[in-house]
Amino acid sequence: MGSGRLFAGLFAHGDAAAQASDRTLVEAMVEVEAALLEALAGLDLAPADAARELSEAVAAGRIELDLDELSRATGEQGTPIPGLLRALRRQLPDAASAHLHTGATSQDVLDTAIMLVSRRALDAAIDDLHGAADACAGLVQRHRETIAPGRTLLQQALPVTFGLKAAMWLTGIEGAIDGLRAIRDHELAVQFGGAVGTLASLGERGLDVSAAIAERLGLAAPPVPWHTIRLRPARLAAALGTSLGVLGKIGRDVVLLAQTEVAEVAEGGGAGRGGSSTMPHKRNPVGAIGLVACAQRAP
Repeated sequence: MGSGRLFAGLFAHGDAAAQASDRTLVEAMVEVEAALLEALAGLDLAPADAARELSEAVAAGRIELDLDELSRATGEQGTPIPGLLRALRRQLPDAASAHLHTGATSQDVLDTAIMLVSRRALDAAIDDLHGAADACAGLVQRHRETIAPGRTLLQQALPVTFGLKAAMWLTGIEGAIDGLRAIRDHELAVQFGGAVGTLASLGERGLDVSAAIAERLGLAAPPVPWHTIRLRPARLAAALGTSLGVLGKIGRDVVLLAQTEVAEVAEGGGAGRGGSSTMPHKRNPVGAIGLVACAQRAP
């Protein structure tokens, strides 16, 4: 199989997807290395020139990284960081190259980069959910008196309003937003422990370096390294999974209500959206189907 790009539009698109690409993850790794070197320099643990050389190279776009090369290196070593460091050292002056990665280990850089990428992707995802919430709020107002069949176990039961159904969707989305916002604001933290979590190579300044990195990256500074206790990424995954469950429920409702025999709702969209290659009368609910598929893929 290929890279999956052919079907990527079904599962991930927009700003959130753009913030969670291979390229943005690699760029975040470089950002972490730059923040580390700046933190070291700020605490007189590395020359100021070294930090400036790396920061200026990054800001000027002089760092060129080959994702295919990094992918091969990752396959050989189990992590992209050694390959990334080799690529950076080939392109940096001696001072920056010599002090690059001081005090860190590969997982420190990777975990912290994932936290950075997650924060930016969460910002975009929360914005998208606010848009969905606004759309649901509009449905609530427009259809507060629109009578629709209420259903239990997929069988018609007693009358409700379509506005009530949309209000339930809205409540779910608002809960998803609250969950993601809590993760973004409280769970995304620097991981910095050195070789075995002791920060021994930095003497008594290890926690100072960790705090300085966190300040530069806008992440929390935890009291101890969290690499071996994966509660932070687990909570992130749980919040994302819950959000997808909410959206998948909405998607399933739309799929069922858009059936020809029911025809209570239809997706909007431009000409040709949801069309068939052989049956021009069809208008498949591709957006709703995509929501269901994403929810099914979530852990």
